[in-house]
Amino acid sequence: MITLDSARELAPYQEQPAQLPAGYNGKVGVLRLGFERRGDRTILHDLYRQSPLLVQRALYWDEEMPELPCVMILTTSGGVLQGDRLRMDVELAPGSQAHLVTQAATKIQEMDANYGSQIQRFTLGEDSYLEFLPEPVIPYRGSRFVTDSRVRLPESATMLYGEILQPGRKYYRDGELFAYDLFSSSLRAERPDGQQLFVEKFVVSPGQFQVGRVGVMDRFHIFGNVVLLTGPERAARVFERTSTPVWDEEIPLASAVSRLPNDAGLIFKVLGQETEPVRAAVRAFCVAAREEVTGHTFPPAFSWR
Repeated sequence: MITLDSARELAPYQEQPAQLPAGYNGKVGVLRLGFERRGDRTILHDLYRQSPLLVQRALYWDEEMPELPCVMILTTSGGVLQGDRLRMDVELAPGSQAHLVTQAATKIQEMDANYGSQIQRFTLGEDSYLEFLPEPVIPYRGSRFVTDSRVRLPESATMLYGEILQPGRKYYRDGELFAYDLFSSSLRAERPDGQQLFVEKFVVSPGQFQVGRVGVMDRFHIFGNVVLLTGPERAARVFERTSTPVWDEEIPLASAVSRLPNDAGLIFKVLGQETEPVRAAVRAFCVAAREEVTGHTFPPAFSWR
């Protein structure tokens, strides 16, 4: 099994939890999802799950793309605990499509030993299309979490990869702004022949390096990051629609889009003080991407009001 134990930033967090050792029974979550085209829609034809990760079935709730399987990733543990080792493998056959979400925010629970980790591998076939748009990540006080994601896809395929990082339980008691120990996230993309496209990695250690400073987060609390991996022509159309930077003092909100190296696609980043404006900006970018790539839009955002 691939592990992340050798990551340099994890060196201070190798002690074993007093409850169960890291990677022990019940702490290794595995999820394997395989999609392929059948007739006029895509189906989830391969599913393997091991608690605490869980998927029940594919649903077709997207009214704009009724052929698109929407899969919700669940967890039976209420979040990521110290010593958890999670792995997810997703494969799309040629011409298939899928939309992946999580059932709620990913909560990185408080820790006093070791860390939690998640490995994600995405393999896309020719002309396939994947949206991976999980709910935000909330790292609790003292938590340590590292995630490593790798995407392999041809130029004809498209993937929307999104993540939103909160500063902690902002309104819990007196607030937990950047009170976690470590958050590390890396994303790599490559072609099927092994050609490397790009690597992005950010490591946040608030106790070692102040996060709320000029040039890092400054007065912002929420960080949104969306990577659009697609062909150059599709990326150019999306860039034309989204390239104007945003700086809104009233909300406040800041966002901008950049081109990725090696004609891999685009990367969109947004900063805000509250979650909902950041989510709205991420959604707007994803709408533009889906419309230019598939010719379909997102259904209206559901309102609880």
